[in-house]
Amino acid sequence: MKRLLPLLIVPLLAPVLGGCGLKPLYAGGGSGEVATALGQIEVAPIEGRAGWLVANALRDRLGAVPAGGAARYRLQIKLDDEITGLAIRRDDSVARERRTLRARYQLVELDKGGVVLDATAGSDAGIDVVGSDYATIAAEATALERLSQTVADQILMRIAVYSRRAPEAP
Repeated sequence: MKRLLPLLIVPLLAPVLGGCGLKPLYAGGGSGEVATALGQIEVAPIEGRAGWLVANALRDRLGAVPAGGAARYRLQIKLDDEITGLAIRRDDSVARERRTLRARYQLVELDKGGVVLDATAGSDAGIDVVGSDYATIAAEATALERLSQTVADQILMRIAVYSRRAPEAP
């Protein structure tokens, strides 16, 4: 009976949720308003390995500007990648690190040259420092790859929400 209770409640709540004003962000799929807007954004080159990872993750998620078409917006990003030692062993060596990736990004309208969105995104990851230098370097690289994906997702979500709310947004 406890398993059937949620199945009985959901159909009763469906009309209530439909009237609350919530709208799917990606309504219409690839041809929807938000997907079309995201397809008009080009990503400016970003310095460093972290920049390359974030830029590629964003390009994969944004889609390509249509052939023969020009982008309406440029996404400019500055990254701050930092590794900090946290835990210290008895021999004064670092036992744990925290890698932090922060991004300040601006969405610039190319026709008018004005900034339409200025925001930040960031994430961090913990890394165990082990006896093998190779293993530690590999863990730091893996953490950077994961962080770049997370930061790219945060940037994309913020731009998608902005494009849904602004009247003439991308």
